[in-house]
Amino acid sequence: MRIVGIVGEYNPFHRGHAWHLARTREGLGEDCAIVCAMSGDFVQRGETAVFLKQARAEAACRAGVDLVLELPLPWCLASAEGFARGAVSLLADIGCTHLSFGSECGDLKRLALAAAFLVSPEFNAHVQEKLERHPERSYAAARQAAAEDVLGADAELLKTPNNILALEYLKAIYVLGAAIEPFTVPRTGAGHDEEGTGEFKSAAELRRRLSQGVSLAGNVPVDALRVYEREQRRGRTLSDRERLETALLSRLRFLDEETFEKLPDAGDGLGRRLYLASREEPTLEGILTTAKSKRYALSRLRRMVCCASLGVTAADQQGVPGYARVLAVNARGREVLRLARERGSLPIISKSASVRLLGEQNRRVFALGSGARDLAVLSCPNPLERRGGSDWRQSPSIL
Repeated sequence: MRIVGIVGEYNPFHRGHAWHLARTREGLGEDCAIVCAMSGDFVQRGETAVFLKQARAEAACRAGVDLVLELPLPWCLASAEGFARGAVSLLADIGCTHLSFGSECGDLKRLALAAAFLVSPEFNAHVQEKLERHPERSYAAARQAAAEDVLGADAELLKTPNNILALEYLKAIYVLGAAIEPFTVPRTGAGHDEEGTGEFKSAAELRRRLSQGVSLAGNVPVDALRVYEREQRRGRTLSDRERLETALLSRLRFLDEETFEKLPDAGDGLGRRLYLASREEPTLEGILTTAKSKRYALSRLRRMVCCASLGVTAADQQGVPGYARVLAVNARGREVLRLARERGSLPIISKSASVRLLGEQNRRVFALGSGARDLAVLSCPNPLERRGGSDWRQSPSIL
């Protein structure tokens, strides 16, 4: 069976995602199985998703994905490099033969050559040299300058969001030695954070519309829309940002400085800056503004705040996921799971209780994700949906 992996957050799943699935099947075969490694209740930009992970997984499965697996929390809240490494490893271990991703350039050969250079020792040494000469620069700025020196026009690939992720996926394939073949689909429509006037609206714009009470109708597949509207009727959206902010602030203020210093990306004194800001500032925005400098991207600080609140340390983000948790599956996806279980390369979790049979580190990672759910649901409009422990009780959606 040709099994195609996709990395996504589907926050929410929209018509651009459906177009990507269609182009993938057009290029790799209509009978291929599509498996998605999807972020959970917190996403890589350092905030909660708009809908709970099981609902987003069900919507994706009803819209054309065959199997949705949860990318465990530590890798959801990692840098683009760690996010890609965790997701690619998960998809490769479950048996994916291909990895499909969007890119602005749509030129796989060009992307592959650039990615191969980006993982070379020569390039890393060049970046370090840039940082030593200009310590005020962020790592991203130093990497861009190094790429411009060596890659010339191809350094432009590091300036657009989908190309950047495409390069990280390819780097992960190289570094992990994964037996998985890349396939890229040219990105169309608005970018991640653009408002967009074309055929496909971005996920960011759809999240803005949701926050304003505007329907998603016309911008998401009909079957996905039914899932989202059901969640809204039940008061199960993650929409009360003020309530969640208070919960996050209360957690931050109980943490000591040592905890902040053990966070991912906490080097160069950033952990201490964030610790001091969290002791004094009355809002999350105030903490981020106080801790930020030219060298640190705001997204990095958002992820650190989430990691601090949820108990994720730098050690948790090392390595790759040690299990595959099923969030939603259809008949073709069940065949993928059968093949994966026969190989036995990765423990597959369908019922939460079975995680207790895994090793200590896997139990810790799962507990971090279930703790994240307990925090995220505090922002649900319906008080009954704010109960704790729901992640342990919820089963996969089986279509």
